[in-house]
Formats: sequence, structure tokens, C-alpha cells
Amino acid sequence: MKRKIAAMLVMAMALSATSVPMTFAAETTAEASESAFHADVVQHIKNGDIKGSLVNEDKTLLWTGVPYAAAPVGELRWKAPQDHEDWEGVFDATQDGNLGVQVSGGNVIGDEDCLNMDIYRPNTDDTNLPVLVYIHGGNNQTGTSKEIPFEKLAANANCVVVCLNYRLGCLGFNSLPALKTGDDLENSGNFTLLDFAKALDWIAENGEALGANPQNITISGFSAGGRDVMAMLISPIFEGKFQKAISFSGGMTVADVEDSQKVTARAIAPLVVEDGVKENEEDAIAWLLSDDEADKEEVRTYLYGVEAGRLAGIMTNAGIRMSVFPHLFADGVVLPEEGFETTEYNDVPLIMLTGSSEFSIFALGDKYFADAGDLVDGERSAEYKFAMNYGSELYGLFNAEESAVKMVDKYDAPIYTCDIDFGTDEEIVGKQQANLIGASHGVFIPFLSGIAAGSAAGDGSAYEYAGPKELTEKFQSYISNFLWTGDPNGEGLETWKAWTGAEEGPSQLLLDADKEKAIITMSTDRVSYDEILDRMEADDTISEEAKSQIISEVLNGRWFSAGLDERFGNRNLWE
Repeated sequence: MKRKIAAMLVMAMALSATSVPMTFAAETTAEASESAFHADVVQHIKNGDIKGSLVNEDKTLLWTGVPYAAAPVGELRWKAPQDHEDWEGVFDATQDGNLGVQVSGGNVIGDEDCLNMDIYRPNTDDTNLPVLVYIHGGNNQTGTSKEIPFEKLAANANCVVVCLNYRLGCLGFNSLPALKTGDDLENSGNFTLLDFAKALDWIAENGEALGANPQNITISGFSAGGRDVMAMLISPIFEGKFQKAISFSGGMTVADVEDSQKVTARAIAPLVVEDGVKENEEDAIAWLLSDDEADKEEVRTYLYGVEAGRLAGIMTNAGIRMSVFPHLFADGVVLPEEGFETTEYNDVPLIMLTGSSEFSIFALGDKYFADAGDLVDGERSAEYKFAMNYGSELYGLFNAEESAVKMVDKYDAPIYTCDIDFGTDEEIVGKQQANLIGASHGVFIPFLSGIAAGSAAGDGSAYEYAGPKELTEKFQSYISNFLWTGDPNGEGLETWKAWTGAEEGPSQLLLDADKEKAIITMSTDRVSYDEILDRMEADDTISEEAKSQIISEVLNGRWFSAGLDERFGNRNLWE
């Protein structure tokens, strides 16, 4: 795979001789060459006309539920996405598109016909705008394109934002032998990644019609979406499809194909027994994994006939554990067999971001703390702090610094990492929010969107102070500059240095705010994974019994837990 840094330099030079602050974008694109695009809720794309709406006090145009591929239903259920047919008349892009089939609040919601996108852009005639493509979180099992409201960012950063809905759960990732009847891409089982590739192709075809520059695409995602972004960096099928990348709380994860097949078969086996196809789960598993051609035909017929909602109901207790719901299969075609040990990357400028309390909501949701009472001042508050603090340190390393260390010496494009600590100050967010949630998974969302929403935001009152408002403005400026040029730096901003090498150590931007001002600094401090484990072993703030249980039942088997599981002899959850 050829390196792309030279092409990126050419693109950056063409856009600007320096990095671009948010105010520059609007001034520059107004002078762009004449284009067919004119601001209106009705626009013409390849498949026909779409009619959207005005939002953000009429500053932003929005089209929702726009299909980027045909419905993956019937014989297309486990196939590569296909082109959508043209439509007659005007497509109503004021209605939300279908979500992928998923379980939410104990109920099945969504639809298999879910390959659609929401598109935000400024309500101006500006053209040649950069594109931010956003992939929602939810462990690739749940979630929605509406995860982040982007109407303010689109106007503030003068960019086009495209948010995707896509196939979820085992409808999006399924590597059982019976389904391998297509080409090498389909046989990978990574159908969700094929959805993303199709969406990027759609943007390449339709971007100019919406005033966007299809040669200036930044792929981004949060949580599972961030891990999907990282996977795209090592996937040969995404070469040339995007020019920059942002991974919000992502990290490096792939799954072994054979191990994944076994987990998926175990999860589907109860349905097979329930439907009377096999008498017991052992026989059902053997049948689902069979390489016999007659068996595979029977399995395939069965799987295509299972109602989607029943498939969505399996493996729902994953809790950021690949061993419960395996996905991102290292098949050797869509993703390299060696995973992130590869030396071949789609080299594009990359931002990786984490929060300092990443594990808080996962600790809170763990059954170990379900009946623990007051976790701020109660008897078991120390146990919660142990789980949250150490889990968050390990998770934070996984999300940014560990990936940078692995990549930087074999990656030509610049790598930027960032850690947000906002949300840990009791004076700003209150005692309970600071101690239970802190700078949690998703802490960046209110700053990116400019709208106080999500668990990290609490009741939203903290964002009314001058400090968080300044941090929001500066964070959006960093992102805007990056979208335009691949360099987040600009006038009035603390210099965000890129990594220079694994041995030189991290160059990490630290973001926080007090009530009066934003606090932005660069750090070169490094805390190793083993040092964290050493501190865990020496920690005497909780009993040895509680410590052992938390390490083996709460922190075990998570994305970030490989070293911890090895050190403390935790059981292999894949077995």
C-alpha cells in the first residue's frame, strides 16, 4: 500500500499556505469558483431530488435519512451493499432514516433497511467545503446517526457533516462458513465496513452537488465508530477513500475469524434449538460451524429466514468485550490477518482523543455495583473509585497513546493525541457528577457539538460558565482547522504538537476549563501500562478480596485488558 503523505501535502498547500481558523473558512469559500450548488432545502443528487429543512436558526441545511445504498434485506441480507435505485419526484429528507436493527431498553427497534445518512451543511452558497463523516458508537450493536447534533458545527466550521446509519450486530458482522458464498469482500463477514466504504463512494459521487469537496474527507467516529476508523486505517479497501481521520475514544481492535465463528455459533444456537432444527445446543453449534456443503446450504437457508429482531437480541451483554460480540474480523482481505501489527497503513493525518474518566459509565453499569448503594460517600465508594480510576487509566492509554506508540514509527502522516479532563472539578459540575461520571466516555460531545448533551454533560449547567464556552470555541477551532488542512493548529490556539516517535514519548494536548477560562496545555508525561498494574497491586484502599473480584470480574476481558488479564491470570472469555 503506497504512502500518501506527499498527496496530503499537495492538498494542504492547495487549500492554504497556513492552517485555517474557523473564521477564515467562510471568507475563503465565498470566493470559490462558480458551482451548480446554491443554498436551498431542495437539491439534486445522483438518485434524484431531495428536500430537507433549515435548522440552527436557519444557519444550517439538513437532509435526513438519505439512502446511500439499497436495503440489505432478503437475498442481500449478508451481501455487499448495492446501489440504490433512482426515485421519481422529490425524496422527503425531513424524516429520520431507519436505524439499524438493535435492542434498546429491552425492545427491538430499527429496520434492516438502514443504509442511510444525515447531511448537514451551512446555509450559504459556499462550495468546496471539507466533509466530516461521522460513525456513531454503540459497540457496533446499537446507536443512531443522531448521536451528536451537528447543526452548529457545520455552520461554525463551514463544513459538510455526514452521519451514517449502518448494519449492526451479527447483521453487520458475521463470519459463519455458510455465509461465505460471495466474493472475497463479502466472505470476510465485515459487512458493516463494506457499508462504510459504500457511503464514502456515495460522497465521492454526490459531494460536489452539495457544495462539498469529495477530495477532502475526514472519516471520524466515537467508541465503536472510533475503532472502526482505526480499522479503516489498516484496510486496503479504504485506500484513497478519505484524506484525514479522527478517532474519538476508539483504539485498536480486531477479532480472529475462527474464534469469532465459535462465539457467533454459540450465540445463535439457542435460536436453532428453539425453532426445532436441532435438539440441543451442542448439535446446533456443530451444524452452524459445519463445512459440509449440504449442511452449509441448510444453515444458510435457516439464517436468512430468521427474523432480524431475534438476531439483534443475541450477544447484547458485550460491555466493551470483543469475546462476547466479535467483529472487525482479521480475514486477510478487508482487514489484514496480522491486524494492527501491520506495517501498511492508509497514511492520513490522524487525531486520537480520550477522556480521563473513560471507564466511569462502564463501571457504573457493571453488575458488581448494581446494589452497592451510595458510590460517592458510601461503604463501597472506595471500590468504585478503584474500578473507575484504574479502568479509566488503562482505557485512556488504549484510546490514544498505546495506538500512537504502535503506529508512529511506521506511519508517515502526523499523529495528534488529546486527553480531556473536563468534568472532574466538583466546583463546576457538582460532587456526584465529578465523582461518578467525570471526564467520561463521550466527554468531547458537548464541545464538538456546542450543545450540552449526554451523560458527560450532566444537567448542562456547567457549560454556561465562561471557561467551558471558551473551551468549546477553541476545540471547534482545532477540529475546523484539521478538517480544512490536516493540521489542527491556528491563530490564538495553544500549539498542538504531533508525535515525533515512539522513543521520544507522547505529545499530548490536555484540555480542561475552570469557570473563567479554558485550560489548554501540552504534555510529554508518560505512564506505562505496567506502572498502572503495579499501582493496582500495591493499592490498599480496598480489601484484597474486593480487589481480586474487581480485577477478575469488572475490569477483565475489556478492550484494554489484555495485559491486565495476563498479569492477574484472568480466565479466557473466548473459551
